[in-house]
Amino acid sequence: MKLCIRAHDLGVTGTEAILQRLDALGIDGVQMVCYKAYPDIPQAPGGITPARAAQIGQAFANAGKDISLIGAYFNPIHSNAQKVAGSLEIFEDYLRVGSALGCNVVASETGSRNDDEWTYHPENRTEEALQGVVAAFSRLCDTAADCGSIVAMEGCAGHVCWNVETLSRARKMIGRRTRVVFDLYNFMDAENQGAYLSILDRGLDLFAGDIQVFHMKDCMLSSGRRPIQTPYGRGELDHTEILRRIKSYDPNAVLVLEETTGEHIAYAVQTIRRIWAEI
Repeated sequence: MKLCIRAHDLGVTGTEAILQRLDALGIDGVQMVCYKAYPDIPQAPGGITPARAAQIGQAFANAGKDISLIGAYFNPIHSNAQKVAGSLEIFEDYLRVGSALGCNVVASETGSRNDDEWTYHPENRTEEALQGVVAAFSRLCDTAADCGSIVAMEGCAGHVCWNVETLSRARKMIGRRTRVVFDLYNFMDAENQGAYLSILDRGLDLFAGDIQVFHMKDCMLSSGRRPIQTPYGRGELDHTEILRRIKSYDPNAVLVLEETTGEHIAYAVQTIRRIWAEI
């Protein structure tokens, strides 16, 4: 198992500071969103150059730290077509420099008709919305094939690929090799939160062999509304059972802490490593 964290959740920016924090916390690597971790890299087409990517990738390699996933998240069904076009270009930039960064997998969620809010909209669950997602990711997969990279997709209850079955269907419709970012919390809503282990089991079955990373989150279960997220290890999820299933699926799994920050990171790292060693 490798334990990683989103670089921009570390509370620092720049390669040196990020690597120092990883060492101090005993973390193996990062999920990298360059324009959130580097002040000099804009979120714009051409914002990442091959030379800059190689500089970052070499520094991480020299330090023995992984970049397990590159994030270039965007809303493929945003109502602003110009914004979508620019986001596709940014994503393709990262597909092209992925090998230089040390990771050839670039990921995004599947978006919402609520545009920049990224929240539930009834039209998200229409065939038209799904076709829009498939079209955008198909283009990205074409680019990925040309440069030896891979596209990864992440589902979420409020987005177009709102459950594991819809994400699986979208990947089949795309018809090219894709990977999955499996975020169990993302699939939990007011109705299904009590069955989260069943959701995990179903996803492990549907995405067998194709999961790039597992996002590690925690939450307080609630009545009549979506569970409330907490720092990892401070909520109510049964992490022993979650990690037992993941370890059975892949003893070399990559686990990525997401939205656990500040003083909570060290406790989360200790908790995950302790449970993993015990199961």
